[in-house]
Amino acid sequence: MIELQSINQLYGSSQILWDLNLKLSRGSCTCLMGRNGVGKTTLLKCLMGLLTIESGEIIINGHNVTKEKTELRPKLGVGYVPQGRDIFPQLTVEENLKVALAGRSDKSKRIPSFIFDLFPVLASMMTRRGGDLSGGQQQQLAIGRALVIEPQLLILDEPNEGIQPNIVNQIGDVVTLLNRERGTTVLLVEQKLAFARRVGNDFYLMEKGEIVASGEMDQLSDNLIQKHLAV
Repeated sequence: MIELQSINQLYGSSQILWDLNLKLSRGSCTCLMGRNGVGKTTLLKCLMGLLTIESGEIIINGHNVTKEKTELRPKLGVGYVPQGRDIFPQLTVEENLKVALAGRSDKSKRIPSFIFDLFPVLASMMTRRGGDLSGGQQQQLAIGRALVIEPQLLILDEPNEGIQPNIVNQIGDVVTLLNRERGTTVLLVEQKLAFARRVGNDFYLMEKGEIVASGEMDQLSDNLIQKHLAV
């Protein structure tokens, strides 16, 4: 479903990603892990077209999107929850959700009802401004907004950062349900090892802009954790 081939990316004269290769199969839940500053968020932004790459190819559902604009990704079934949520604080919850309707390929103008089954709190806060919500509620809104297009692939960048434990548990339940019951492919950047092991079935480890290990989640050994994740 997703294939990144020999991706190189630079910020000015500094190279961030080095000949990076990554492949996601349909229906997988893959955790992208590594210490802070190794290039995880940069990789996701390249995948979404928010950053240009120096060389390499980005394939989504058989489409080469390397030089395509960000707006094409939702049309190809990609939903994205950025680090820090990036909701619109002055818009209501309903307006935040409706903004994402523009990305639906079927032109529907109705917010899918399953979003409120996953996050009931959103249904009770439709008229509240996004900026008035708690951090956990804003994260639920950000995920709900990404789900408006009913994505085939959901990309989440550290969705549990700064979130209270009960909401972390709920997000884990939602990710599992989407992946295992709705068949949504998930790519998740996550720092919490226990959470990654709970929801993920595959992993990639990054170090200094390169993929240094990958495999099924039960192959994430103590040695790999100590070498590439321990601080």
